[in-house]
This record gives sequence, C-alpha cells and structure tokens, in this order.
Amino acid sequence: MVSLPDLMPALPEIFLACAGMALLLIGVFLGEKSTRIVASLAVMSFIIAGALLVMGQGGRAVTFNGMFVADGFAVFMKILVLIGSALALILSLDYIEHEGMSRFEFPVLFVLATVGMMLMISANNLISLYLGLELQSLSLYVVAAFNRDSERSSEAGLKYFVLGALSSGLLLYGTSLVYGFLGTTSFDALAQALSGQAAAGGVLGGSQMGVIIGLVFICAALAFKVSAVPFHMWTPDVYEGAPTPVTAFFAVAPKVAAMALFVRVLVEPFGHLTSQWQQIIVVASALSMILGAYAAIAQTNIKRLMAYSSIGHVGFALLGLAAGTQQGITGVIVYMAIYVPMSLGAFAVILSMRINGKQVEGIQDLAGLGKTSPGLAFALVIMMFSMAGIPPLAGFFAKLYVFKAVIEQQFYVLAVIGVLASVVSAVYYLKIIRVMYFDEPKVAFDKPEGAAIPAILTVSTLFIVVFWLLPAPLTGAAQAAAASLFGG
Repeated sequence: MVSLPDLMPALPEIFLACAGMALLLIGVFLGEKSTRIVASLAVMSFIIAGALLVMGQGGRAVTFNGMFVADGFAVFMKILVLIGSALALILSLDYIEHEGMSRFEFPVLFVLATVGMMLMISANNLISLYLGLELQSLSLYVVAAFNRDSERSSEAGLKYFVLGALSSGLLLYGTSLVYGFLGTTSFDALAQALSGQAAAGGVLGGSQMGVIIGLVFICAALAFKVSAVPFHMWTPDVYEGAPTPVTAFFAVAPKVAAMALFVRVLVEPFGHLTSQWQQIIVVASALSMILGAYAAIAQTNIKRLMAYSSIGHVGFALLGLAAGTQQGITGVIVYMAIYVPMSLGAFAVILSMRINGKQVEGIQDLAGLGKTSPGLAFALVIMMFSMAGIPPLAGFFAKLYVFKAVIEQQFYVLAVIGVLASVVSAVYYLKIIRVMYFDEPKVAFDKPEGAAIPAILTVSTLFIVVFWLLPAPLTGAAQAAAASLFGG
C-alpha cells in the first residue's frame, strides 16, 4: 500500500500551483479582457500563500521522500519572494495596458514563476532543485519576451533563454558528477557522506576531488541565476530589453530565490567543503562588486545602469556567504530583505518616466525632475543614497552586516574591495541626483496613472528612511532564519 507524503509543509506551494491553474482557466473562459481580474486574484493568491507560510511556521519539516524541506530560512525567504512578486505584478498592470500587452497569461506566468522560486528555496535534493529552477526559468523566458511587437523584448527573451539553457547544462553536469562520486542527490545524505570523508582526514582523494569539480559547475550555474561575475553577461541586455515591470520583477523575486538557493546548497549539503567553495564565492563577490561599480559609470540608459547596480549588490550580498558563518548568512538575509524595497522603489520611479504617453529610459530624461516632480525626485534620491550605502538609510545597515561578517573572518582584502566599490558606485548614483536637481528641465513627466506607483514608492521610501529606528524585527527574524540552517 502506497502512503501519501505529508502535504502540510508544502501547502503554500500546492495552493499557489492550484491557483495558477485555476487562474489560467478563468482567463480562458473570460477572454482577453480578464487581465485585471486574473492579476487581482493572483495578488490575492500571493497573500494567502504568505498567510499559509506564517501559520504553518514551526520547526524543520522534511517531506516528499526527503525532496522538500520547510524551515525558518525557507519561510523568511519565501515571504520576501511573495512580496516582490505581488508588488511587481501590481506595478505592471497600468504599464501592460498602456503598451498593448494586456493578456491574462501575464499574471499566470508570474504565479507559476513564483511557485518555481518557492520550490527552489525549499529544495532538499539536487533533483527538486533542478525542477524548481526550471519551472521558474521557463516562465521568466516567456515574460522577458512578452512584448511580441518589440524587437528588444524578443531579443532579451532569446538571449535569456540561450544563456539560461547553458547554465542549466552546467547545473546538470555538476549534479551528475556529484551523484556519480557520492551515489546520492539528497542534501542530507550528501552532508553525511562529506562529513564522513572529513572525519576520515579530509584528504582530497579521487572521490572528493570529483565532488569538488561537480560543485564548481553547480556554483557556476547558480552564479548565473544571481547574475554574479563572470556569469553576468545576460543581465544588462535582458534588463534593458524586457518590459520595464518585468525587469523590476527580475530584479527582486528571482534574485532573492536564487540567492536563497545558493546559500542553502553551499551551507547544507556542502558545508564540509567550505574551504573549497569559499574561494569561488570570494572571487565572484570581488569581481561582481568591481564590475558593478565601474561598468555602470558610462551607462546612459537607466535600466542598464540598474542592471550593473544589481550585479554590484549581488557582490555585496555574496560577502556574507563568503564568510561562511551563521553571522554571514544573517547578513545575506538582511541584505536581500533591504534590497527588495530599494529596487522596487527605484523601478517605480522608472515606470513613472513617461513623456506624452511614451516610456523613456535615458538618464538625461530625468533632467530637472526635482523641479517638475519634487516628490518623485525625493523618492529616487532616497533609493540612490540607500543603494550607495549612505547612513542612516537602510542600505548602509545592509552593507554593515555583511562587512562585519567578512572582517570577523579576517577577509580584509575583500572588505577593502567592497568599501572601495561602494565609493566608486556612489559616482553614478550621485550622477542621477545631479541630473535631477542641477540640469534644466526638458519636459515634465506624465502624471502616473492609478495609485499603485505612488503607494509602493511611499511604502518603500518610509521603510528605507525609518529602518534605523526599529531594525530589531527584521534582524531578529533574519538571525532566526540563519540559525535554522545551522541546526539552531
């Protein structure tokens, strides 16, 4: 007699998957004019899934024959993903209607991508990791190219698909090597096997060396997903070419999910190989911070600038992972939690960059914004200063936590590179502020349609400004989430 697995730990994912299929049917029956209805129901689904996560929060639970794990880390990161997905979808509604892209498949793809992200975060096996990653990726390929009438959007989707297929190949090759040498794909069994080798003396025999080579390929594939250097090449083109709300979505939810997956894979099954994978993360972090700081200076398109900025932020977040400690992982979690409102706020302003009904993306188009739209300009100033790490804004504390972690592990060179990269990156953030306040205004932006953009801007700005007054709820939750990875 076959016994059913315990479905309760995976209830939010099951609910969201069923909701995605139900929304698809609703869209089919109601027709093309059902986009707003389907999108509203999708946002409600995200809220319900978040509530199920919070209500079901307990200790560590493993189900589906060890494929799926639910713990404090998974709950925290999934809530971040749901917030990012919901707000990005809300931001997109007016845009897709204005650009003639209003089709019910759009919110359905957001839901399916989010299911994939949540499965990634809870993966406890290399096979379930791959399934979640591909469910997310296939949905993202489509939304990147969703504007079929735009050559740039089609090109962005194609580039993302081709390079994404390459990263999937790297992941599968690394997975097959690990399985071939250790005979298992389970995270728990991998950790046990590697701890046995470490207890036996930790000598790099043929078996362990093969596992390390496999781990290098897995790290390369996951570095692609977080757009860390040298696997960042898709990011600027896809960010620029994809529809702006899709770019906002890429910048938050998939980034958080991929970073969570990166952390879980390296800390749990490969925690006994920290000294080996640490070298990869240190190099990726340093290169990402350097490229993100210098390559963005010459950009004239604000979406490309945000792409290089996101590469730099990934480098800073990887500082915490490079430390390899519980405090370092706490830093990563706090960084990603603060990165979400910073990015959403910045993209809310970018979505407001519309002149005579036409979307504009040039940095010079922001000229004189401080005079024509002072509220919008002030919000963007807060986002830019926070991204640059200016105290007392939230972005400063995000960097403080990861810097503290690497300094405690005596990675002084990496910390110095990070500080210098922060100083250099301030150049292009300040350039945007200079354009807004010191250049003569050209043409005023159209007033944003609807209340979504002003509301999200207000909430993001308030969070970033007042975070220093009450950081304890976020940092305490992040510490508990990190502790769950280390058996706390």
